[in-house]
Amino acid sequence: MKKVLLVVLFVVAVMSIAMAQTNGDVLGAHLVYGRGCVACHSPHSGARGNGIATKDASSGDAALWGADLTPYYNQTFAFGDGGSYVYTAPASQVAHDGLSGIMECLSCHDGNLAKNGMMKGSTVETIPNAIGGNAPTLLGSDGGTAGDYKNDHPVGQQAIVGCGGTYDWDCAIDSTGKITAPAGSKFAQFQLDYGFTIRTVAYNATPMVTCTTCHDQHSMTVYAGKINNVQGNYPTSFFVKGYYNPGNAASNSAAQFCRQCHGAESNEMHGINLPTV
Repeated sequence: MKKVLLVVLFVVAVMSIAMAQTNGDVLGAHLVYGRGCVACHSPHSGARGNGIATKDASSGDAALWGADLTPYYNQTFAFGDGGSYVYTAPASQVAHDGLSGIMECLSCHDGNLAKNGMMKGSTVETIPNAIGGNAPTLLGSDGGTAGDYKNDHPVGQQAIVGCGGTYDWDCAIDSTGKITAPAGSKFAQFQLDYGFTIRTVAYNATPMVTCTTCHDQHSMTVYAGKINNVQGNYPTSFFVKGYYNPGNAASNSAAQFCRQCHGAESNEMHGINLPTV
């Protein structure tokens, strides 16, 4: 009986911490224990404004970034599929640059080259399956081999969305590196059946995947946009940028979200037009 009581008390405590961390605000875990926006965007002095001793003379010059980026400058990371997708971080932070944006995310979500003091290492949200539990939030220190990024989705210079190949949509890529949906294509139909909520970044006139291609770091629980061609506020989780509701057994929204890039696995490419539920 005592053991059961202890388990119940532990679960209540964890739930209380999670509720305190998110408080219903769309920022969710990125409220960072009440610090809010300044945890990432220090209004004064960059990383030094967050109490971090850094030798980076340009700290905070771009996006008022409040974490220390020096451990990541010029570093190379091998992501996904045996490490075949290599991302090389730039030598300095550049404002509004996709490659710098990946480095900014790693400065909190790596845990290998540098451990951010604000990160506890696991998600506030639980994994919606029979096993439950929480997922790691540190890519390079996730309980497996330290510094192993091969089990993480590819991002960076070699993570390029294609069109017309075996695994791709019947889409097109314009001269600016933007993905387009030709009239009458199955990709155009998918955009009616789900939408197109992700955002790739142009790199050498190709659509490159970055962390914020799939994640909206400013909203953990709600996606505000068009789904099934209807504007609204849709449930999401884990900061996913789109309607993403894996906790609803009747919904195909989680699969639909992934199909935005992985077109070969879509209903439409199999001859079925199925609106998202």
